[in-house]
Amino acid sequence: MASSAPDRAVALPRYIALRYVSAGRGSGLVSFMSAVSILGLALGIALLLTVLSIMNGFDREMRQNVLGIVPHITLRAETGLNAEQWQVLQSQLTADAGIESVSPIIEMQAVVATEAGNRGVLANGVDPELESEYSAIDRFMLAGGLEELGDTHWGIVLGEPLAQELAVDLGERVRLYSPAIAVNPLTPVVNFREFEVSGIFRVGSQDLDSRLVLLNRDAARALFRLRGPWNAFWLRTGDVLEAQNLLQEIAPQLPPDVTADSWITQFGAVYENIQFSRDLISFLLWLLIAVAAFNLVVSLIMIVRDKRADIAVLRALGAEPSIINRIFMWQGALIGVTGIVLGLTAGILGSLYISDLARFIEASLGVQFLNADIYPMDYLPSSLQLSDIVTVSAGVLLLSLLATIYPARRAAAVRPAVALRAE
Repeated sequence: MASSAPDRAVALPRYIALRYVSAGRGSGLVSFMSAVSILGLALGIALLLTVLSIMNGFDREMRQNVLGIVPHITLRAETGLNAEQWQVLQSQLTADAGIESVSPIIEMQAVVATEAGNRGVLANGVDPELESEYSAIDRFMLAGGLEELGDTHWGIVLGEPLAQELAVDLGERVRLYSPAIAVNPLTPVVNFREFEVSGIFRVGSQDLDSRLVLLNRDAARALFRLRGPWNAFWLRTGDVLEAQNLLQEIAPQLPPDVTADSWITQFGAVYENIQFSRDLISFLLWLLIAVAAFNLVVSLIMIVRDKRADIAVLRALGAEPSIINRIFMWQGALIGVTGIVLGLTAGILGSLYISDLARFIEASLGVQFLNADIYPMDYLPSSLQLSDIVTVSAGVLLLSLLATIYPARRAAAVRPAVALRAE
């Protein structure tokens, strides 16, 4: 029987706190203030978790998709190196532990045209059999594929927006104009060749979908009249965020005619903006949760004032101040846990379905949330991470517990005689 006394001492504050949180018509103020506190915490958690998932989605899409196609480091030789010089350079780069792969390519500015229009593009001559090992472009093919470049010597792969602009589809032909000018005794002649559309892709990035075309490396060499086997290397690194540091390490070892840049040049500002936006929005939403926690402090203080008579009766019946303190600590904790559960439920559902909801709204209203001319992708991504769920839950629970300290101490300090005389 003696062992049950501590259990009752622990269960009593929890039981009373649960009654306060779930109080009915007899305690309307208590129920209302508890509901407001729970709603504030739940709303803050749901918004924070959804926004973090969207920012995680942008980060994932940049790393796996956009940076899965764009080379981490590009080395170019404008004047051209012979085959032996390229092989020596490739051997040096392959020996570097930070470089995962070295892909020889032909990279040139060109113009692609049809009767419907024309556009300046970056034409990349690749090895169709090896490109899938170096690039993630295969994941984004809507029609055809890179393997078609091996079967069709004069084939070309381009993005869906570019294909729509040129009014071509799979199997139709486009003209690709080379910057290399053929000179005859009478007049310069523009060098071009007709290519058959062998594949159409869509990454979701305007820079890639509208300005990148792929063709057979041998065909590119013939069209652009290169003397060497290729004019650039695409390097992929083990850690994409270390590409710029790795570039600075290998730059002194490069031949004088070779220039180098990393993905930072094209997408670095966009990636930094994504990270900055994530930190700023997260900070603002944590402030919203802090306001909800402050609201919990105010709510508990008002509840303490409303329950002064109950506290006095409990004290008169022999309840120690520590028991009164634990009652309101338990009440704040229960409000916090309820808000966390509701907020996590709404936040997880929001994170899982925000992309589908955005597509539905865009299709229904004819609007576009993300302009591909401004953002690195034209769709709203989302990636829910367990670490965010744990961090948000622990942070809100800690704020809720801290918010109960002052009201609980005020409740424990209530004097029975003074409180009953006031009633």
